[in-house]
Amino acid sequence: MLDQRFSMENPTPFCLFGSPTSDAEKCTDASVRLLCKESERKALLEFKHNLQAMDSSGHDALSSWKSEECCLWDGVNCNSLTGHVEMLDFMYRSWFVAGTISPSLLKLHHLTSLNFFGNDFNGSLIPEFFGYLKNLKLLDLSNANFRGPIPSQLGNLSMLETLRLGGNSIDMTFRHIFKKMFSIGKLEWLSHLSRLKQVDLSFTNLSNANDWSQVISHLPFLEELVMTDCDLPSISSSSPSSSNTSTSLTHLDLSANNLPSSAIYPWLFNVSRNLLHLDLSSNQLKGPIPKAFRNMNAIGKLYLSDNLLTLAENQLRGDSVLNEIVKLPYITALDLGYNLLNGSISKSIGQVSNLQVLRLVGNSFDGDVISKAHFSNFTYLWELDLSYTYSTLKFNSGWIPPFKLIQIRLCSCKLGPRFPDWIRTQTDIEILDISALGISDSLPYGFWDSFLGLTYINMSFNQINGTFPNNSIHISHLNLSSNNFSRLLPHFSLDSMNMRTINLSKNKFTGPISPICSITGEGFLAWLDLSNNLFSGVVPDCFGSFPSLTALNLGDNSFSGSLPSSLGSLTSLQMLSLRGNKFSGELPSSLLNCTKFKFLDLSDNELSGEIPMWIGQRLSSLVFLSLQRNQFRGRIPRQLCGLKYLQILDLSVNKISDTIPPYLNNFTSMAEKYVDEALLTWKGTKQSYPQLGLLLAIDLSCNKLTGEVPEGLSSLQELVALNLSRNFLTGKFIQNIGHLRQLEVLDLSRNKFSGNIPTSLSELTFLSTLDLSYNELSGKIPTSTQLQSFDPSSFSHNRGLCGPPVSPNCSMVDPPPGKPAVGGEEDCDEFMKWFYTGMGLGFAMGFWGFCSVVFFKRSWRHSYFRYLDDAKDWVYVSVVLLKTRLVSRIRALSTR
Repeated sequence: MLDQRFSMENPTPFCLFGSPTSDAEKCTDASVRLLCKESERKALLEFKHNLQAMDSSGHDALSSWKSEECCLWDGVNCNSLTGHVEMLDFMYRSWFVAGTISPSLLKLHHLTSLNFFGNDFNGSLIPEFFGYLKNLKLLDLSNANFRGPIPSQLGNLSMLETLRLGGNSIDMTFRHIFKKMFSIGKLEWLSHLSRLKQVDLSFTNLSNANDWSQVISHLPFLEELVMTDCDLPSISSSSPSSSNTSTSLTHLDLSANNLPSSAIYPWLFNVSRNLLHLDLSSNQLKGPIPKAFRNMNAIGKLYLSDNLLTLAENQLRGDSVLNEIVKLPYITALDLGYNLLNGSISKSIGQVSNLQVLRLVGNSFDGDVISKAHFSNFTYLWELDLSYTYSTLKFNSGWIPPFKLIQIRLCSCKLGPRFPDWIRTQTDIEILDISALGISDSLPYGFWDSFLGLTYINMSFNQINGTFPNNSIHISHLNLSSNNFSRLLPHFSLDSMNMRTINLSKNKFTGPISPICSITGEGFLAWLDLSNNLFSGVVPDCFGSFPSLTALNLGDNSFSGSLPSSLGSLTSLQMLSLRGNKFSGELPSSLLNCTKFKFLDLSDNELSGEIPMWIGQRLSSLVFLSLQRNQFRGRIPRQLCGLKYLQILDLSVNKISDTIPPYLNNFTSMAEKYVDEALLTWKGTKQSYPQLGLLLAIDLSCNKLTGEVPEGLSSLQELVALNLSRNFLTGKFIQNIGHLRQLEVLDLSRNKFSGNIPTSLSELTFLSTLDLSYNELSGKIPTSTQLQSFDPSSFSHNRGLCGPPVSPNCSMVDPPPGKPAVGGEEDCDEFMKWFYTGMGLGFAMGFWGFCSVVFFKRSWRHSYFRYLDDAKDWVYVSVVLLKTRLVSRIRALSTR
């Protein structure tokens, strides 16, 4: 990205009166006494009149805009000799401005710099009058929440040297999944800005700018260009020749544009002679790495990740283009992650003395052995990422690397079973990912004291054991899940002010979890997972100390007692799993304050009382709700039918009675194919869900429900699984069952349904599991390839049913012995064994709205989850494995 602190050349010294730093001290006494021009002061006051500027406390951040000397106002910078206002700078403040920008700025005739970076103008249009601020040299509107078309009047700014319009989206963290707010047609107006040196148009819609390459090529002084994720069209055959191409370009970022190789290579290699920084990641570059890359003699940083690049057969030898690239004289950073590279890595790569960053993550060097010869001359290397290359790392036990790494990522390489001694020599480490390395060993003695700067640790999916120090562990992100750690919960201290995560799931920790009440530090705990351990006792009532907690998983332990009322103070909480414990009593009413809940799993406990109405009234964002296997009684509150985003409802194995609420069609996420516009609109068009799929299910089995099934149930057209078994339901079979086209699992067994099976059941072509046994159904079983393929036991103990697969025909019906069995809990486990397994579908679905996009865009996963890798492990792996289990289980049941 462009350096946001870029300052332009100007022969006239500035007196930065409005700077939050001590720059004003550099001004002379004469300049301090110099008052700003009255006309400019009035213009600024008029400008302020339409703005709101708030600090973190909600106070007016422009309270200084009252004195006579406007050059002392926050954000205002004046020329030290003339007193004219020349800069308005609202970037990197502890406050932000919003509102409407007044045309009074046109009265600031000497204004050369206008910077609104990082503020919020609520989606307003860029004022056209900006194009008449004729002396502007810097215009920065990036990340300021402007929208709409970019006015062509900006082409009048003939003095402009820096133009930044990029990154204007609702939230910078998720900007890639929102519709772009800037739509730009042709870029012809940009060609009039002949003095431009820096341009940032990232995250704008340039899909109609077919002239972009020609315009850029004819900006003679352009040095830095950022056009990340702009939907750039392919370069036409009329692209400029090398003789017409600017050679001043040193920084080029065209990442995330889906540009194919044929569209970008010819133009690129014409402008590449002086490139120092090139980012083509997240495009559609295919085939072998072109040899022309090794001719970029000036290149220092080269990012080609998330493409489809390969190594040709003749490139697997020592003369490979890959090896040639790393021999470029000034190369310091090379990112080839998430491509299709395979084969072996030549040892000659170790002769590169300048390399500081090497990322080969996500390629397949399976079977390749990497030894110390590969790193023999990496004196300056500080970041190494070999994750998911499945390489074998083999080093002598006494090897001391020539480098001091700050970031090490080796996930899924082969390095065990001993803990690597050489890592202990890297005392400057800040980020360490040695997950899934096959380590079966104890942590070295003094491990926690060896890395004082270590803030991110991921050692998950190994078999590591060891002890923890008596003093607090200082961390930012800690993931020790799926290991053999035991004993009591250690003490933690959260570093800095950023959100922090702790994941100790799937270990053998014991005792109480009271140490969480003494977590210290300035960090905000966002993620806490202590599930699948041997913790016991009462959960301490101290959650009021974690106002920023968004995910809490205490599932599958042996906690007992009532739920702590302080859970209701977690107003930021979105995911809560307490499943698989021995919690008892009623749900605390304080939980109604957790209005951001999306996933709530309280299954497999001893909770009692009636299901609260406030779940449907206050927790309106719920996507997943499981109260399965508790002691809840009474009726299903009709308010639950108001949960319009609900996708999974499990109230099975309780003591719920009365009838099923008649308002089931209110579950609109099941009744209609729900598409979240914010999360599933990408590049301006709706995207279908990835093939991972959403399991939409209702399970009310093993209760005491009576009456008929409401007709509204057949309107849930996206329903995949329905289990109403082991109740006392009566009446006719669901007449419009054929409307549930997506249904794969249907269990109505052990009730008192009567009458014929409707012929529309034969229309359910995806149905793979069916159980209608132990009812009072009669008549001929509808004919279809699907229904006749089921085992006869799916229809057994219905006295009047006939036809295949129960009998050859209906001329003679031999009623089965015994009376239909209804209700009861003795066989309730069968459906649940595959319906919710492992850690629970609630957390497997835990980040679904976000991950449905992120996990299938490798570059986003690669960058965003660098600091939240435990979310990737917890959610992504769980979803994939869970679906595999579900599919296998469904197939197994269907072949019984």
